[in-house]
Amino acid sequence: MKFSAQEDVSAPIDQVFEALCDFEMFERQAMRRGAELQRVDPSAQVGVGMRWKVKYTTRGRKRDFDLELTQFDPTNQMLFAAKSSGLDATFTVDLLALSRNKTRLAVALEMKPLNLSARLLIQSLKLAKSNLTKKFKDRVADYARNLGERLQSTS
Repeated sequence: MKFSAQEDVSAPIDQVFEALCDFEMFERQAMRRGAELQRVDPSAQVGVGMRWKVKYTTRGRKRDFDLELTQFDPTNQMLFAAKSSGLDATFTVDLLALSRNKTRLAVALEMKPLNLSARLLIQSLKLAKSNLTKKFKDRVADYARNLGERLQSTS
């Protein structure tokens, strides 16, 4: 199952990429939403090999997964791989400079079930795919708009 969205950000590509590399801010946001997050790689550097252990509750059930930054192409792309007991997922962030002060942000999430319970989860998500796709696109649009406003106010 795949979700994707793209939005234009009113900021230069290097500033957008730098903001996307603020992983501590994303960690704080996840914790505010109830997730438990722990960075497990020894390096403090931003790049391939960054790893987190994530625990959160959804649909009344505690879920755990490992998240790793597997591809890192500065100012162009980041690819994250998430693995849990029954589900593999990839999360891709691509950037494209449209002009000096405008950047296209493309985000994609793909999930693949590995066992029967994960297949049932994906099947239930497919039943609500149009609603979930709308929510995904709305969140990406909100993030892009807020990011553009934040970057313009700091310039």
